[in-house]
Amino acid sequence: MTTTIDQPHWQSRLDELAAKHGVPGAQLGILRLGADGGDDELVTAATGVLHAGTGQPATTDSVWQIGSISKVWTATVVMQLVDEGRFALDTPVMEILPEFRLREPETTAAVTVWHLLTHTSGIDGDLFTDTGRGDDALEKYVALLADSAQNHPVGATWSYCNAGYSVLGRIIEVVTGQTWDQAIGERLFSPLGLTHTTTLPEEAMVFAHAMGHIKGGEEPVVAPVWGGLPRAVGPAGLITATVTDVLAFARMHMTGGLAANGTRVLSEESVAAMSAYQTDCPEKHLLGDSWGLGWFRCDWRGHRAHGHDGNTVGQAAFLRILPEAGVAVALTTNGGHTRDLYVNLYDEIFNELTGVKLPEPFEPPAEPVTADVAPYAGTYERESVRMEVLEDEGKPVLRVTVMGPLAEIEDIPVETYEMIPVERDVYAVRPEGMESWAPVRFYSLPTGEEYVHYGARATPKKLG
Repeated sequence: MTTTIDQPHWQSRLDELAAKHGVPGAQLGILRLGADGGDDELVTAATGVLHAGTGQPATTDSVWQIGSISKVWTATVVMQLVDEGRFALDTPVMEILPEFRLREPETTAAVTVWHLLTHTSGIDGDLFTDTGRGDDALEKYVALLADSAQNHPVGATWSYCNAGYSVLGRIIEVVTGQTWDQAIGERLFSPLGLTHTTTLPEEAMVFAHAMGHIKGGEEPVVAPVWGGLPRAVGPAGLITATVTDVLAFARMHMTGGLAANGTRVLSEESVAAMSAYQTDCPEKHLLGDSWGLGWFRCDWRGHRAHGHDGNTVGQAAFLRILPEAGVAVALTTNGGHTRDLYVNLYDEIFNELTGVKLPEPFEPPAEPVTADVAPYAGTYERESVRMEVLEDEGKPVLRVTVMGPLAEIEDIPVETYEMIPVERDVYAVRPEGMESWAPVRFYSLPTGEEYVHYGARATPKKLG
């Protein structure tokens, strides 16, 4: 374990590993809190280019899309409002938003703020409908939910839900009388002293900004759009920042809710609740084993970490905090095999600085497992995706078809993966060209409904 963070070493490793994994450009930040009142250590590094077409170099003050890490920022503002007594975690959403409607009245009445924060509401999570660029984008978006399908019964399981965070953004608007963009700026960006953090494209354009790439490697392909996601998705994933600003936000959570200048941003109780256990994840490998209020929670060989990832069109970001060591690491990237870069780099960094290694990567066992896919065969579907489980030439396969606005933005092809059995109800798939394996888990609710959990989403099996 080192006494100081070696910036040149991590710059070198970022350069080498980004090249290895075909990542056009990346920005890395490492924060270690000062012990016994000492100064914090913060080192940053950048590598590659912001845009393969222009060759503009990536620097440590360029801004990147942090994607769904934005959810933790939105959750933080929600918890500020809880601190202020404006509502409670168990307050039904319709008490705050009288216009909130889902298809079934009893479901509408049951959804609370807690369900939205913990991804357990059952609202179909990947509704990326564009409701315009106006200040009423979230209001219009929430109105559309009356027509959306319920993915699972309220509180019955966990399924990653972008839509729920848009609803939380609308709650923030109604309670504060500001747009989500204004509220998060006033309540987080300003007190934390953030100078390179924005929510709207025209604000990000002031800075050198990363462009996403839908293909990395030696012949990178620039994404067809810079943003691509509508304003209504802002609370779920549209913050743009430097890793320095992301780590200033992380630091506030690591110090019990205090900004670097001593300003209280969030109560100690709410900070603790956000990273505390709230609900289980049906599969424990892709992100974390459980969820807090905004953060996901990871078991790193008996050490408890938390964090969040973010993905937009051609960009990916990663944030992890190991509280016991006072260390946080942020990484932003713009294409290529981003998760493989994250795994390699974070394992080295945390092992070097804290002596803690990341878990062994999820992968098929060395000795093949015999499993019968027949009980799970069939079609699983929610509004934004269809998954078919079948046998092809004697091998179990998963065929994934993305539907709706996201498919139109990215022109995503139908993808078919061979499923390698890991356990009776767990399989591994590996998209072409990836080094990492992804888990596929089959399970049933206590009431009998069958689900597949893949890509952090629960998708119900179609009957008949």
